[in-house]
Amino acid sequence: MEGGSPDQESVVSGTKKSSISSGGRIRDEFLHRFIDSQTLTSNLEDWFQALSENSFDFDVPFELIDLQKFDYALEGVSFQQLIRMPSGGGYTSSPPTTMDPTAFLAIEDFLHASIKGLWEAFWDPHEPIPLNVASLYNSNLKFYQAEKAIANGKLSGLCATSVMLNNPRHPHGKWHDILELALLRPGIGTLENDSEITYPSLSILGEALFYGVRVLLSRSLRRSKGLNSVFVILADCQYGGVVKLEGDLTKMEFDVNNVYECASEWIKNHSQVSVSPFDRIWNKLGNANWGDIGALQVLFATFQSMVQYAGPPKNSIEDLAADHSSRLQTRRNERRMGEIGINGNNNGLFKLQQRSVSPEIVEVPEESGNIEPRRSVTLEVGSILMVEDSNWQKSYKINEVLSDGDMSYYFVNSVDDPGKALFLYVGSHPSQVEPAWEDMKLWYQVQRQTKVFSVMNQNGLSSKYLPQLTMSGKIVHPGACRKQNSNSGGNCDDPWCGTPILVTTPVGKTVAEMVRSGEFGADEAIKCCHDCLSALSTAATAGIRHGDIRPENIICVNSGGGQNQYFVLVGWGHAILEERDRPALNLHFSSTYALQEGKLCSASDAESLVYLLYFSSGGDLPELDSVEGALEWRDTFWSKRLIQQNLGEISAVLKAFADYVDSLCGTPYPMDYEIWLRRLKRHLNENGKEINTSS
Repeated sequence: MEGGSPDQESVVSGTKKSSISSGGRIRDEFLHRFIDSQTLTSNLEDWFQALSENSFDFDVPFELIDLQKFDYALEGVSFQQLIRMPSGGGYTSSPPTTMDPTAFLAIEDFLHASIKGLWEAFWDPHEPIPLNVASLYNSNLKFYQAEKAIANGKLSGLCATSVMLNNPRHPHGKWHDILELALLRPGIGTLENDSEITYPSLSILGEALFYGVRVLLSRSLRRSKGLNSVFVILADCQYGGVVKLEGDLTKMEFDVNNVYECASEWIKNHSQVSVSPFDRIWNKLGNANWGDIGALQVLFATFQSMVQYAGPPKNSIEDLAADHSSRLQTRRNERRMGEIGINGNNNGLFKLQQRSVSPEIVEVPEESGNIEPRRSVTLEVGSILMVEDSNWQKSYKINEVLSDGDMSYYFVNSVDDPGKALFLYVGSHPSQVEPAWEDMKLWYQVQRQTKVFSVMNQNGLSSKYLPQLTMSGKIVHPGACRKQNSNSGGNCDDPWCGTPILVTTPVGKTVAEMVRSGEFGADEAIKCCHDCLSALSTAATAGIRHGDIRPENIICVNSGGGQNQYFVLVGWGHAILEERDRPALNLHFSSTYALQEGKLCSASDAESLVYLLYFSSGGDLPELDSVEGALEWRDTFWSKRLIQQNLGEISAVLKAFADYVDSLCGTPYPMDYEIWLRRLKRHLNENGKEINTSS
């Protein structure tokens, strides 16, 4: 260009700047005038039309083999879990040009988690991250945190989110500090097509190229060497892809009076534009699918952007990916050792068998026991039991004998009200608690659970997802009772005298039974998750935690069939009422914190619920014979996101719930039940399954 602005001419004449400085001044003026993405897009219409006639022959920014290596390298990388997540339908109820506020918060969190995980894995986990994330405000093209912009009512002005270098001199950021940009736009998901690769509309692609050119121009003013490419992420609340703009800016004509024509000509003739296929980076609930190819493309673009500024990482992709084979071999060896142990040929290795009793409990020698054994009395179908409490007596007829895997309980009807089905539990005889471990289990099942129900009633807890206490009392045994003349604590020598009884409602089939009969599918898993969280949320208002979540302790109640079925969380005998209480430990279902500390943290029940859903929905039940083995299994499956991937194949909602619990595992952070109840309810309603939340 021959001419220049008056400002530029006076500077040149007054200070005799070199031609290089003059060129820098022109580029600076060019950048200041290059502010409207729509004008650039209009200038690219003919180019876009020509591309469409040739079926959009864009190159892809990444080869599949490179993404596969990167995926192997990320196997052991833990990405910080997102707490703020966009709603899966974040833009459907808004005008087509706007996004839900949570989406802007989520994209900031997503990018921050990306750079943190990548920096610690590839560069240095002990050095502070030299990067930050900020959102761009469109009226002045300056940077703000999305949270502040939304709080000030400026949501509509947010136009992009950037990953930037920390700049102590300019804490709010400068354009030349940008590594990559993300544009959150509604409707990206409509570009996804199962049968063929589709590409963004001209308006979205033109906007991406506008921001890419601005970044490259800003870098050129800083004489940044070798930074002639930039990645722009395009995303909505479910899908995302990557646009890469690369080219030599020395081939651009810098006419400050025709900035958009110059930029469009450079894009058409001297740049290379690459566009990735669009795929999911969020699930339907809005949480990040770190292991999916859509998120993998965004992570790889972020990694490449970081390499431009930070240089080659200390741990290369090849080095980290090389461990994939050894990890695979280790898993094969572990499986082979397990098979050897199961077959009995263990070559001298001692394999503990799983047991329900602590190994510290030993058998008492027969000669040391002077206590007469309690005479065995069995209850059979058709038996009538009379139960009394302080106010009245009631009779119950046994219709079915059931088992939770350890202890028996009974499906009964009241003789006075035969149409109402009930569960009846027979407790531990008072004189037998100390010498008999089995009776201790009965004590938790009846006496302790009765106490928990009393505490719930005292606190006014009521929910259809919690069992209801119908009656608690003692068996009235046949024949005359001679307890007044007995020395056994107020009970006579009849084996049933003083035995406590607990009667509850409603009744139903356990999840364990449903899994065995193939009745526990995706819909049931979602409903089970919602209903159990409702029960836990209600109990938590009085500081009560369940502490023994397993498939035998959840029943499905069928009140009319089909849409009317719901789940009830039963088995509250091991519930935590005060600090000194200890939960029942289960190698498969107990939380990490419970196994480590012998007590519950606020997220423990939710973590146990995830394990229950994982195993009940097809997850392999591992051979676990020690607490150490159980903790190792949990660490491996969370870090490799295997639990989330399994649940994600069943339901995006369950996967997102697992992701959320992953961020709380073993921490003192409170479990926010309400956020998950809202999301689960929304998902069920969207799928035509109304939820009746009345108590």
